[in-house]
Amino acid sequence: MRAKFFSHQAQTSEHPLAIEVDWAKGSYLFDKKGKKYLDFIAGVSANTLGHNHPAINDAIIAQLTKYSHVMVYGEFIQEAPVELATLLAAQTPSNLNSVYLTNSGTEATEAAIKLAKRVTGRSEIIAAKNAYHGNTQGAMSVCGNEQKKGAYRPLIPGTTFIQYNDLQDLAKITEHTAAVILETIQGGAGFIAPEDLYLKKVKARCEATGTLLILDEIQTGIGRTGTFFGFENYQVVPDMIITGKGLGGGMPIGALIAKQADMAAFQTDPPLGHITTFGGHPVIAAAGLATLKTLLNGDLMAKTLVKEQLIRTQLQHPSILEIRGKGLLLALIFKDANTASQVILKCLEKGLLLFWLLFEGRAVRITPPLTINESEIKEGCRIILEVLDELA
Repeated sequence: MRAKFFSHQAQTSEHPLAIEVDWAKGSYLFDKKGKKYLDFIAGVSANTLGHNHPAINDAIIAQLTKYSHVMVYGEFIQEAPVELATLLAAQTPSNLNSVYLTNSGTEATEAAIKLAKRVTGRSEIIAAKNAYHGNTQGAMSVCGNEQKKGAYRPLIPGTTFIQYNDLQDLAKITEHTAAVILETIQGGAGFIAPEDLYLKKVKARCEATGTLLILDEIQTGIGRTGTFFGFENYQVVPDMIITGKGLGGGMPIGALIAKQADMAAFQTDPPLGHITTFGGHPVIAAAGLATLKTLLNGDLMAKTLVKEQLIRTQLQHPSILEIRGKGLLLALIFKDANTASQVILKCLEKGLLLFWLLFEGRAVRITPPLTINESEIKEGCRIILEVLDELA
């Protein structure tokens, strides 16, 4: 299997971790040799309820016994996507009541950019330096890291970049700007949270210039920061929300949420203004619906903040310069990228899964399932501290 993996399945880096996964349950993965790995990654913030959750599995199986794909998005009334959109809309401010389901967060980004241009009649998009909103050409155009995208130019023109948390840069938002797109907490940049009511001030500037504010909740959404959406922590309401990752509980999904009056722009002049074959797939939607119901009917969101404090309390070490983020969206910051990589690789040897961030080489990602328990957190932190002591 390893030989086939390297011969026939395309890789995205020269040195993938290449764990040969056999099965997974809860907070653990098991390889073909029976080695157990405690998962502090959760599929890069995607497995909200951990691995092999019975509610998700049951929902998928129940939907499969009825039907799978039957028609392209938006033409047939199908219970699972309708109920998912309804429940998702119920968690947003009341004016954001229309949900467009996609196959990924990247596709939600694409839809949001298109809709903002259509609604405003403007073409300029403003994004943040070191932002990450996906990897298709449109989404890459609003990603603010030239090293990652330079090889793929030309990209979509008309994008301006501002420094996240820099209030002086807000003057770049003008009457020519269709939308400002920001991550609620910058992910790839190192889990940088908004400061000094930054997002609220961005929204005020957008309102003054007739600009739409798109908040990227692909990582911060679905309970990961202790509230359903991350922006609820920062006294701001966006004009559009894009989400994904944890929404599917491990299944591929994304969503754009906006005002119904704005979303209607996709229906005419031209019709089929944004279309997808598999967006809102009933099996995937069933998994998403089960994920949301489980999350909303329990105390996982509230416990996320308790678990954050446990991690911060456990991980006291001179080598850790800072712990950034909120809830179970955390990053350990070390003195250099080499230290961060050694921590990740040595923890892997000891059975703990950690991962890198895209643009901040000194960072180590900690984004476990929201279902992780206290003893599992302590075990993972023990391994990290053990590795740090060895490195020291």
